[in-house]
Amino acid sequence: MSSSYMSWRSSASNRRPTQPTNTSKNRGTIYPDLNQDPTPKPVIHFLAFALIVFLGLLQFLPASHFRHPSDPHRNWVPFNSHSSPSPTVKLTVDEDDELIHIVSWMQCLDLKVLAVLANSTLSSSRYPDLLHFHFFTPQGDKDKVSFYKLKVLFPHSNLELHGQEKVKEIIKRTSSEAEYDSLNLEEIAPFIIPSVHQSLTKFIYVSPNLILMGRIEELTGIDLSAHAAAAAEDCSNRLNSYVSSDVLDAIQRSASKPWISVTPYVKDACMPDLSLLLINGKKLEEFLEAVLWWSKVLNWSDRSDKRNPAIGLALYNRYLKLSNSWLVKEPASVDTIETSMITHYDGPKIVCSEFGNDTIPGSSHGNLWIKYLPSMSNQILGI
Repeated sequence: MSSSYMSWRSSASNRRPTQPTNTSKNRGTIYPDLNQDPTPKPVIHFLAFALIVFLGLLQFLPASHFRHPSDPHRNWVPFNSHSSPSPTVKLTVDEDDELIHIVSWMQCLDLKVLAVLANSTLSSSRYPDLLHFHFFTPQGDKDKVSFYKLKVLFPHSNLELHGQEKVKEIIKRTSSEAEYDSLNLEEIAPFIIPSVHQSLTKFIYVSPNLILMGRIEELTGIDLSAHAAAAAEDCSNRLNSYVSSDVLDAIQRSASKPWISVTPYVKDACMPDLSLLLINGKKLEEFLEAVLWWSKVLNWSDRSDKRNPAIGLALYNRYLKLSNSWLVKEPASVDTIETSMITHYDGPKIVCSEFGNDTIPGSSHGNLWIKYLPSMSNQILGI
């Protein structure tokens, strides 16, 4: 029994209390990740600050693209370098139906010319499904065959054929026969159409003998609240080439009409280009009366050999000037074509005459119109 007790005591006496571990001495070996972080070099601080400043300055660069909220695909669209910097780009002319209405007046029906006009406008636009064409032709909607031919060429486009009788009737009712004959209907008709078609209060008028290479929707954001129309200035035609400044001064002193300018007329003022217009139908009160008055005062019915400046005088100080890029140019060279938004149609076309419609000889044709002629035109239009 004594041996048992001694063995137990011996084992118990051999136990010693465990000494506490000196954690402060062994911290580096047990927790190596808690060492003090290295101090970054000053150049790193400088580069990080410079990067933040650079990113902040990028916010002041002008926008190069925009994304319209009405676009279901939310595509980024680059701003056109040829567009005017002043108008704001919108997507619609008509606030009610959200469509861009494009109107054209053709004295002699030529489907080939209309096809080139429509195809060039559609192919140059980023929103062709929002374009709505209104073609005023001699037969209008009575000519079902012509309408169906155009629909075959442009099956997904919005287009209508309208008659010309009501517009011509308004002009004839308010003018004499001599005054009516002195007017170019393709130039005066855009200003009468809103009184016949109440739904067309704001639209883009395009002469049928044009090829559009710019985006037509860029014209729709222009604010016309204070103007009857918007047009580019044609400085190849100036006011003093039609009427002298002495005559204008005498008229200004003796007559008191609301369409006469309060300020003196600039004798060498550029005339508006009536080939492409943005029309505000709400600001055209007494416009036809003003045109006929100027035509009568200047006795222009006796001078049918020259272009009637009555429309330009009626628009004096009443139209908004478009960017020069929207001035119609001749497709004379490759440089002109590449820098222009709009040029004259250079293909064969039908010309009205008293003895029937004639076609201009082929020697005067260019090649640009072929680029915008729809592929099925030969079969559908019989070209």
